[in-house]
Amino acid sequence: AFTMKGRGAGDMTVILAAICVGASGLIGGFHAGVEYGWWEGITSCATVAGGGDPLDAIMNAPVIRCYVAPWTLLGVSLAGFNFLISMAGAAAIFALLGKGRKGT
Repeated sequence: AFTMKGRGAGDMTVILAAICVGASGLIGGFHAGVEYGWWEGITSCATVAGGGDPLDAIMNAPVIRCYVAPWTLLGVSLAGFNFLISMAGAAAIFALLGKGRKGT
């Protein structure tokens, strides 16, 4: 079982990294859900406006649809792969930390 008791600074760093990997996976899962139409995403996507007239930059900005997957493999988008790989990685890190170190 995974416990926090007796963890050193190195283990705490690994735990923090696993939490960050899991958070990345959750963000990917949210985005994948938007792409698959399971729920609505944020109301608009962002774009960077260059120098010059701001109104002209806005009017000529390319249309980016956040709810359309630009690329898929076997029906899974990049956001979906982010979710799957990140969550599996975070789970593996916690599982390995739960086993502890042999010989100590």
